Formats: sequence, C-alpha cells, structure tokens
Amino acid sequence: MEKKVQIAVVDDEEDVRETLKDYLSDRGFEVTTVKNAAEMRRLVEAKAPIDLAILDITMPGEDGLSLARYLREETNFAIIMATASGTITDRIVGLELGADDYLPKPVDPRELLARIKAIIRRRHVDVPAEPVAAPPRVVPFGTCRLDLDAHKLFDEDGQEIPLKAMEFDLLKTFASRPNRVLNRDQLQELAHNRSWRPFDRSIDIRIARLRRKIEVDPGRPQVIKTVRGIGYVFCTGPG
Repeated sequence: MEKKVQIAVVDDEEDVRETLKDYLSDRGFEVTTVKNAAEMRRLVEAKAPIDLAILDITMPGEDGLSLARYLREETNFAIIMATASGTITDRIVGLELGADDYLPKPVDPRELLARIKAIIRRRHVDVPAEPVAAPPRVVPFGTCRLDLDAHKLFDEDGQEIPLKAMEFDLLKTFASRPNRVLNRDQLQELAHNRSWRPFDRSIDIRIARLRRKIEVDPGRPQVIKTVRGIGYVFCTGPG
C-alpha cells in the first residue's frame, strides 16, 4: 500500500483547521491539525512524520514567518504559507525563508489541493542521473572530519561539532561531489529535495554557518569556496 502524504495544518482558527482537514482527508491525505507554533515545534521535536505543513502567517504568539524559519532550519518538509493580509511583503518574506508556495486567505481548498499536488510532483521528480562516486565513510573537510555513518562532524582534536540535520545533508552532498561546482538549484535538489527560488537565501545562510564550523578563516574560505555568479565548490586539493 502506498504511504499517505502527511500534512500538518497550523492555524489558530479551529474552523479553518477542521475544514481543511476534512477536505484533504477525503482526498487521501493524512492530516494533523495544530493550533499554534509551540504545538508545531513539539511535533518536530517528537519527530512526527510530516511531509508538508500549511502555515497561517498571522497567529497569536509566534507567527508563521518565525515558525517557517525554524522549520526550514530543522526539517526538510514542504511549506505552504497562508495569510489574510495578502500583502506582497508577506509573500516575499515567506519565500525568502524557504517556503515552497503561498496562498492568500480565505484559502480555496481546491486551489490548495492543486498546489499540494504540484509540490508533491516536484519533490518526487528524480534529480537527473549522473555518475557519482560513493564517498568514503569519513570525509575530511579541512581540519574537520565528517562521519557519514554516525551523521557527525568532528574537529581536529576529535571533539564533536554540533550539526543540524540540513547542514549534514549539505556536507554529504559536497562529499559525494568533490571539486565540482554546484549551483544553488542543484544543492537544494540534491541535499534537500526541493527547488531553489530566486529569493531563497537558505543555502547561502547554511553555508555561512558551515564555514564558521569547518574553515580556519571563515572570511577566506578554502574548503567550501564561492564561485561567483554560479554557486559553491568543495575543494579537496591545494589552491
């Protein structure tokens, strides 16, 4: 039996949550309703099986934009933003934070369903096949070492350097393609299984954080270098 897509509906309005749950459940999705950001964070910490989250932007307490930033750093599931304001600013900010799509409220369930299906299709498209050598199980990143089996990064003294899940995925992608220039779209597809958007700076932010962990001088990176106008390259040799 094919696994059902798991969707979390995060909205402080109960009628919205229940309407979307009924509509999407009737169409074969497994839906969890969440009333605020704190509850959604608890689901993430409990490693609940979620494939896609629909976030209301204007919620009491922590808003949807702040929650989206947290989800993009801690998870790899798709995000659809929804807001009653409908302002272009909210849309741009949401996309910059890494949201996959955006809808104004009140949400038309039929349009939401179409957007969900489009995201699922996009995420299930395989990255074009390419010859990739299997990386060794422990990969040097400058003076650090990435253990692919343990999902851990160690410094030159053997001390573990904390890594977020998406940071590990990015390092693993570089490890399997050393000395190859990868653009942002390739990095999003290969590391995080989603397409890059023009306003999305999450890859740049994540690489900046990784450089602070692995580079001797993060301001003059020698391990993960920038190729201006194209992307990034993991350098394993001199120069």
